[in-house]
Amino acid sequence: MSMHFFPRALCALAASLVLAGCSLAPVHQRPQAPIPTQWPQQDAAPVLSSSAATLDWNSFIADRQLRQLVDLAQAHNRDLRQTLLNVEAARALYQVQRADRLPGVGLQGGGTRQRLPGDMNATGQPQVQGSWQAGLGLAAFELDLFGRVRNLSEAALGEYLATEEAARAARISLGAEVVQAYLSRDGALRRLQLAQRTLQSRESSLRLTAQRRQAGTATALDHQDALGLAAQARADVERSERELRQAGNALLLLTGVEDLGPYLSAQSAQSAKSSDVPMLLQDLSAGTPSELLIHRPDIQAAEHRLRARSADIGAARAAFFPRISLTGFLGSSSADLSDLFRPGQRAWSFTPQVTLPLFDGGRNRANLDLAVLRKDMAVAAYEQAIQTAFREVADALAATDTLRREEAARLALRDSSRESLRLAQARYQAGVDDHLRYLDAQRNAFANESAYIDTVTQRQLALAQLFRVLGGSWTAPPPHSAPNTSGKAASRGMPP
Repeated sequence: MSMHFFPRALCALAASLVLAGCSLAPVHQRPQAPIPTQWPQQDAAPVLSSSAATLDWNSFIADRQLRQLVDLAQAHNRDLRQTLLNVEAARALYQVQRADRLPGVGLQGGGTRQRLPGDMNATGQPQVQGSWQAGLGLAAFELDLFGRVRNLSEAALGEYLATEEAARAARISLGAEVVQAYLSRDGALRRLQLAQRTLQSRESSLRLTAQRRQAGTATALDHQDALGLAAQARADVERSERELRQAGNALLLLTGVEDLGPYLSAQSAQSAKSSDVPMLLQDLSAGTPSELLIHRPDIQAAEHRLRARSADIGAARAAFFPRISLTGFLGSSSADLSDLFRPGQRAWSFTPQVTLPLFDGGRNRANLDLAVLRKDMAVAAYEQAIQTAFREVADALAATDTLRREEAARLALRDSSRESLRLAQARYQAGVDDHLRYLDAQRNAFANESAYIDTVTQRQLALAQLFRVLGGSWTAPPPHSAPNTSGKAASRGMPP
């Protein structure tokens, strides 16, 4: 053969690489969303001003301390850290798979030395032979004529992108959990403050009842009723204290820091100052159900996995066709190590290999059937993700709509019970009504005040849930460098 054959072979290899673009994977088609085109009772819902798609957490959260807690959680939460490490692991796996699409060229060097008996050579005498070589070597590189390697790379890319969307979902869920824990603690704090004020009032009433009993104007039954109300108030204080501590522990775990004293003390001061200042944006627009396909990271992840399963089908189909691999060497060879790099010792080798499966016991057919089944499973998972998202948003819309009206009704009931308590107390002290009616007014006032606090908290929790299920962004994703062979970073942090 001519010494120019190897460069021509390299040209042929390059041409093959250019032409190798055939893919046997099915064309991806997004399944039709199995959900209605409108939200339930959309006409009855109020017209809201702010869309969750155009908001970030900084605009959604009105409370400065709460925004700082969300930042702490995004930076220090251990579960989120593990999720982000899973993303990096998926990136590395994709880079490993993508490397198979390019030929691997490296420096090679080696030698052999052996003794041959006389009956194995022409001279009839034993001989010691050796060979040495060094140069550039091309490892067994597969010409991807039918897209097997390419589809395996696309499948790994889909898994990586799905993992990245899962990390975005983890960020959203973490932000929502911090907000919900903060709101739950705020509600417990307000109930504790109410219970403490009620306890002080009832202990004062108990002392007054004891004095009236000594004076003969109150009965023993009146005194026992006052004792019971004071004991109930003490129990309510302890229950609210327990809920407050548990909510604080939840915040401590979510944020991942050692001390939340400055943030929680600021929350206590704010709760004591005003109970009617909202911590979250009160008006959120849900948009249309189709927007969930764009903003919900779990739906995006399901679609990426669906693309990956389509690529697996292409790889399984390519296994039925011939597989061509190339091995080559260009360098120097010599029988003696001392002559290896002398002029005239140039050597090359080129070894193409073609493999065509004839009988494999049905392995390729089973792999193709498995790939098709996994794609059908991915389609079902994608449709389920859409239906789950629709149900979550519909539930959140129903909660925010009904809780808004319930909060207004609870507020009117609270104000009415306060006025009833004031009148009942005045009539009891004036001797117009008996002590039983005054006790009922006290119980009703406390129950309605506590119910109003619970409703306010539940409505704020529902708003946070609505922002989460609509795919609201709690923080910008961290910058990633693209996993390419040149080592340059992509503009959007996405692999090529």
